[in-house]
Amino acid sequence: MLAVADIVGLAASFLVAQRLFAHDPTAQDPISPSSETLLFLATLPAWILVAKLQGLYERDEERTDHSTVDDLPGIFHTVTVGVWLFFVSTWLTGAAVPQVGKLVAFWLLAIVLVSLLRVTSRAFCRRCTWYLQRTLIVGADALGRTIARKISKHPEYGLDLVGFVDDPSARPETTSVLGPTHQLRSLVRHHAVERVIFAQSHESADETLELLRSLRDLDVQIDVVPRYHELISPGAGIHSVEGIPLLGLAPSGLSRSSALLKRTMDVAVAVAGLVVLSPLLTLIAIAIKVDSRGPILFRQARIGCGGRPFQVDKFRTMTEDAEERKAGLAHLNRHADGKMFKVVRDPRVTRIGRFLRQTCLDELPQLWNVLRGEMSLVGPRPLIPEEAQLVHGWGERRLALKPGITGLWQVLGSSTIAFDEMLDLDYLYVTNWSPWGDLRLILRTLPVVVRGANDAG
Repeated sequence: MLAVADIVGLAASFLVAQRLFAHDPTAQDPISPSSETLLFLATLPAWILVAKLQGLYERDEERTDHSTVDDLPGIFHTVTVGVWLFFVSTWLTGAAVPQVGKLVAFWLLAIVLVSLLRVTSRAFCRRCTWYLQRTLIVGADALGRTIARKISKHPEYGLDLVGFVDDPSARPETTSVLGPTHQLRSLVRHHAVERVIFAQSHESADETLELLRSLRDLDVQIDVVPRYHELISPGAGIHSVEGIPLLGLAPSGLSRSSALLKRTMDVAVAVAGLVVLSPLLTLIAIAIKVDSRGPILFRQARIGCGGRPFQVDKFRTMTEDAEERKAGLAHLNRHADGKMFKVVRDPRVTRIGRFLRQTCLDELPQLWNVLRGEMSLVGPRPLIPEEAQLVHGWGERRLALKPGITGLWQVLGSSTIAFDEMLDLDYLYVTNWSPWGDLRLILRTLPVVVRGANDAG
């Protein structure tokens, strides 16, 4: 399906570019538009080969959370290399005289159309039952059960959890354990398993290694949760010493140039956003005022970079007496540990407020916080003072960067993620910051907003 998306996107981009730049019959061009089209179509297998070399067709089976956002660098490189090869080959052979304007138009169109068609292909495939990978988790302890819970919350991962494999001494009564680890190979065959996730189990290192080797000749994807997984981000690099792989953890913290780059991105996007969205902001303000009594903006104390407090700006989504009614709703808090307060279908939320929350439009005034330097576009979740008092030790590293409008917590599940897991995500973000990571999180926020809008409808 991805190859089909690429072919259709490339062909459509070529035809549109050709239509935009009409053929000049007086020009000394050795090839007609129809012949040029046939020549381009004949090169499509080469385009697919370049995409294959960029790894654009294997990642979905290997990585559970792979998305079109992750494909963008590969798509950019594929289209750029393809355009240059097409230009150089036709220019050197004299087969055609390509127009620079047409090539630039094709380049831009191809990047956009191929990306959009890949989004469509993935959305279609992930709604089909044949896309699901039957999955076993080796290890039924706390980590294994946490992975199972995260899989159930993210159907877009395409994993159909069959059950757990672990020895009797490690079997919780509430967990579906299919058998002991020495039966893993036969269980994989019996249940037609396509992916095995090795979480921490009670096996020794040699026994685990033997289990891994026993599956290598089967057509099954193997995932291994690394030791110290709390410290390792998905972007951690692997290098080697005489064939022994080493997982590299770069020094944490932003250099001066990185901090300047991040701040420049924040200011540029915040200014552009406030200007472009000013009509929408005005309409929302009017709707809030008409819908219920109270101020348009909700301001609340939050803890920012370095532990400094600031006032976060949001559109008001609750009734004017929301704080007074909070104690009476404590029994509905979805977080049993009480560290965060989130109520499903909170009765204090107004009609317009429910829509604003589901579409994340209530967060737009935080662009002023970004412009004032109190927040960033992407960063850790801004905690209220009561929540910040619960953070100690390594968790305080989250204060090294400004809190963000969006971030890992918002993209991966928001209010469904427990407080301690949120701290883990914030720690990973702060200690593994990169410009591409910020851009990736911004782009991954968009489908979250769209899904929220669909739910609202």
